[in-house]
Amino acid sequence: MKTLGLTGSIGMGKSTVAAMFRAEGVPVFDADAEVHRLQGPGSKLLEAIEALHPGTTSPELGVDRALLRQAVWGDDVALARLERLLYPALHRVRLTFLSRHRARRLVVLDVPLLFEKGGWRKMDAIAVVSAPAWIQRRRVLARPGMTAARLAHILSLQTPDPEKRRRADFVIDTGRSMNATREQVRCVIACLSGPGGR
Repeated sequence: MKTLGLTGSIGMGKSTVAAMFRAEGVPVFDADAEVHRLQGPGSKLLEAIEALHPGTTSPELGVDRALLRQAVWGDDVALARLERLLYPALHRVRLTFLSRHRARRLVVLDVPLLFEKGGWRKMDAIAVVSAPAWIQRRRVLARPGMTAARLAHILSLQTPDPEKRRRADFVIDTGRSMNATREQVRCVIACLSGPGGR
């Protein structure tokens, strides 16, 4: 089994590309979705999150993500504490996913902060989803509640796109048509899944 780390900066189209891999029959581990689940109702982590940031959770709804984001916004120490709580649980879920799909030739691990948190070292190959900066900006600023200042802060926490592209084994360009993007996805799958695939 080969593991393909899929990453990309905000607004680059990574979720769309991940869906294309799924549509082609490749199992995809969505780290963001798993974090949402770990913060949802009934999660064993709720009590610990509430202890760190009182008032950010409820048994019925789980974590109020907007309140939690406000609690750690711009506070590196608070963010690190939260990550030390979440990441071990996320790692266990990922191991379960890999075990479940161990007979597959290729799986995708969709991890937004793959470079930033060092996860790239554990991958057989890395695909970076990218688009021109003006397209990225237009996409992100169209999101409800997004501002130019918030976008700038998010980008300051992420490895710059040119650096990600330089370190990637594959760059999937989403600045073109959906069909062009889908063809790139198929090419990556063929390269990694075929006989003698890297």
